Amino acid sequence: MSSTLKGPSAPVTEAADDRVRETVTSVIADIRENGDDAVRRYSERFDRWSPESFRLSPEQVEEIVAGVDPQVIEDIRYVQAQVRGFAERQREAITDIEVETLPGVVLGHKNVPIGASGAYVPGGRYPLVASAHMTIITAKVAGVPRVAACTPPIRGEIPAATVAAMALAGADEIYLLGGVQAIAALALGTETIGRVDLLAGPGNAYVAEAKRQLFGTVGIDLIAGPTEILIVADETADPVTVAVDLLSQAEHGPDSPAVLVTTSADLGRQVIDLVDRLLPGMPTKDFAGPAWRDHGQVIVAADRAEAWAIADSFASEHVEVLTADPRDALTSMRNYGALFLGAGTCVSYGDKVIGTNHVLPTRGAARYTGGLWVGKYLKTVTYQEVTDPVAAAELGRVCGRAARVELFEGHARSGDLRAAHLDGTPSWLKEIGIP
Repeated sequence: MSSTLKGPSAPVTEAADDRVRETVTSVIADIRENGDDAVRRYSERFDRWSPESFRLSPEQVEEIVAGVDPQVIEDIRYVQAQVRGFAERQREAITDIEVETLPGVVLGHKNVPIGASGAYVPGGRYPLVASAHMTIITAKVAGVPRVAACTPPIRGEIPAATVAAMALAGADEIYLLGGVQAIAALALGTETIGRVDLLAGPGNAYVAEAKRQLFGTVGIDLIAGPTEILIVADETADPVTVAVDLLSQAEHGPDSPAVLVTTSADLGRQVIDLVDRLLPGMPTKDFAGPAWRDHGQVIVAADRAEAWAIADSFASEHVEVLTADPRDALTSMRNYGALFLGAGTCVSYGDKVIGTNHVLPTRGAARYTGGLWVGKYLKTVTYQEVTDPVAAAELGRVCGRAARVELFEGHARSGDLRAAHLDGTPSWLKEIGIP
């Protein structure tokens, strides 16, 4: 049986509170009715940003990119090469099929990219430059012809590194626009911003709620909640590594869960002590501290099998495995957004540099979905063709019988027409004088 050395002192809210929900509903309704005028009002209100055009011209983009530190540009190119390379391998793994299931009966499916996607790259206190790689490159590798990317200004300033990342990733349109107004403009379309077919990218509670409310009008990747980390560790793990990696994700926000599941009570106690010693010196302690205090957990499992089961029950966004045989997780776990195997890797690599996508399911959604990937931008659509009259007739006979069981006479008659090759003119046609 497991035991708990440290438990959470506050729950993670699973749904937007009434204030967030009402604000988002009001903004969306206003933008739906008033378009650009409403977008401009909210941008001025929330971001103190009201330029002549929210869309950056190619000349503006070029000037912004030229002003970014060359080392930053070099690093962006490096990371984007990793993301692009992995996305290309994913795309190659997705194939069209065509099979002849009966003589003259051909069935198939094609993977068709959507026509337009929206990429939301958060700003605010911490501009998530890496989100540009994840939401733009992945879409372009999938073959999406138009990618419109939005990011908010930061305290009235242009986030140059983010704009550079958007441009280098291949965005077709770049807008300095954030929050609900950006999400609604992309989803609904305005006089100057064309609507998209799918929205992707993380954001704050307002952005997440906007995506929730607009789903159906537009497709979405997923509804992202607070960043999560869960570490599965045994007695072989280095407690310093465990403590540092837990705090690396806790700094995302004060409601970010950081969980350790271990088979070693001694390791668990060392980690708790180390976190308490590390926190005071962290520049991001105002986020990481409350996250650990309110949502940190250390759970001791009786054995490795129980540790896997506990980890699966969390269905965490990020699962880091620091055990003697980390690849055991590949066969022992089912529910996770992404796995990070062994001490040589870490969740921060997935967030920033390694090439897998960091837009991942949170709040237990890993039970039923994975994260953003090339396939999200593809529609797998089917087609069918019957060229053999005998096969068409046989299918028609079965269709007629099956449809009448369900009382769908119209469906049955479509089948009867094809069966006429063998059965002759259907009686219901003869009744109206058609031979």
